[in-house]
Amino acid sequence: MAFGRSHLFFDSLPLYFMETLHFSFIIPVYNRPDEIRELLESFTKLKGDFNYHICIVEDGSTIPSESVIAQFDQLNISYYVKENSGPGDSRNYGMSRAEGNYFIILDSDVLLPEDYLEVVHKKLRENFTDCFGGPDAAHESFSKLQKAINFAMTSFITTGGIRGGKDSEKFQPRSFNMGISKKAFEASGGFGTIHPGEDPDLSLRLTNMGFKTQLIKGAYVYHKRRISWSKFYQQVHKFGLVRPILNLWHRKSERFIFWLPTMFSLGLIVSLLLLAFDVEWLLYIYILYFMVAFILALISSKNVVIAVLSVIAIIVQFFGYGYGFLKSTVAIKLLKENPEERFPKLFFKNVQ
Repeated sequence: MAFGRSHLFFDSLPLYFMETLHFSFIIPVYNRPDEIRELLESFTKLKGDFNYHICIVEDGSTIPSESVIAQFDQLNISYYVKENSGPGDSRNYGMSRAEGNYFIILDSDVLLPEDYLEVVHKKLRENFTDCFGGPDAAHESFSKLQKAINFAMTSFITTGGIRGGKDSEKFQPRSFNMGISKKAFEASGGFGTIHPGEDPDLSLRLTNMGFKTQLIKGAYVYHKRRISWSKFYQQVHKFGLVRPILNLWHRKSERFIFWLPTMFSLGLIVSLLLLAFDVEWLLYIYILYFMVAFILALISSKNVVIAVLSVIAIIVQFFGYGYGFLKSTVAIKLLKENPEERFPKLFFKNVQ
């Protein structure tokens, strides 16, 4: 099913292998028509004289987005409906049907800045890579909780820049804001069935195949994260569960830093227990860390409530991830259990 007008996408400048950049945006959606509306509205405000294709894949939704998408007939949109098979397989479904030769993958809960496509186009012309990723940011319209969680997920003192805070030629893009060439997609087979974790898995496979990745710092998106405290905990807990599985599949990717949330959480528990024996120095270290986090969040948000919520979000993030990582490590490394049998909810089945 298609909406809008059909385009041919040409650019007068040569690409890395004498190809033209022909972008297709790939967006899986599951019961989120309101999010799709806001995302498509941001598309209508993009700067630059670019023709592009938008491929929306309805992943077994019971609340479809068709009526919303039909309102944006000024955009070149292809809309597909399929049974539920998870975001990774839905992205593959979209890429296999997209018009372009370079795919930009977005989550449905993001908004695009006006210069997003200009930044991506310029950077790929200057330094073409078959895969790129961009960071996420908080829009001024986001709730205080969303801004606090964004700080926890993006600050250097929490994630160490892994989500776009530092430059790296081996950057592992995240699928809320990720580009991949058609050539790399076809060579790799796209995303696997694990979720979350399908994006670093694909990035690592691409690197092993010789494809280059890069971080495009200026190509950020506003990531809403449709979050409550319970959903945030569930999200980071799954991130923790997935990491030992990725380490099993990609042994060279294993790093000591992945243990830090677990160590942080256990250390905080120990520091509180030690108070019963009048040992306070360990807790003071944690208090100092939380003070630094509060100050940095206050400087970035200029809001005391957001700064307080940011400290809470960091604690939830570290405990959720740390517990998930420890539980998965014990199951996979010590007990030698099969990941798909031990954690079946982390895997989808392909429908293609």
